[in-house]
Amino acid sequence: MKHFVAIILTAAGACVLQAQNPLSSDIKGAYTGIKNNLLKMAEKMPEENYGFKPTPDIRTFGQLVGHIADSQMRGCSAINGEAKQASAAAKTSKADLEAALKASFDECDKAYDSLTDDTAAKMIKLGQRESTKLGALARNVIHDNEEYGYMCRRRPPSKRLAKIRAACWLEPAWAGSRIRHRNFAGWRPRYFPADSVLVN
Repeated sequence: MKHFVAIILTAAGACVLQAQNPLSSDIKGAYTGIKNNLLKMAEKMPEENYGFKPTPDIRTFGQLVGHIADSQMRGCSAINGEAKQASAAAKTSKADLEAALKASFDECDKAYDSLTDDTAAKMIKLGQRESTKLGALARNVIHDNEEYGYMCRRRPPSKRLAKIRAACWLEPAWAGSRIRHRNFAGWRPRYFPADSVLVN
């Protein structure tokens, strides 16, 4: 009974906090969602496929992981008041890139945790420009989702896809804000052959 009451009180407290901070609660929820998807995708992709790219003129899967890590580390550390250098773009191994991605999310966790509706309009310095704290964190979520959409197209064709099945395995055509390739067979991304086996 005591445990049940504790759960109810915790849930009620969370609802009160969300009601008090609707703007920051919304952006924190969006951030948590894309964070989970990106970490899951980086984990699921096998090491040998971190160098895969559908065409020669675009980034590899691993390069996109590094790009996200660097963007987040620079942006969120600036929001936290201590701008840090980022070097994930120079890394190539899965272990190093995963570690850099996780480190960037650790930095961003602090930035999002510090956001409230009262601090949302606070002006912060981001390089040569200024932005509200809410605007900067919202743009980070938008950028993460955009890159996630690109990464869904960097999974190489395979007869068995159990090892690299990630959160976007049934990703609809509208995912990602600037995706140019939309050749789908049903819900199947264009880089998957018709006889691919998609598993949970």
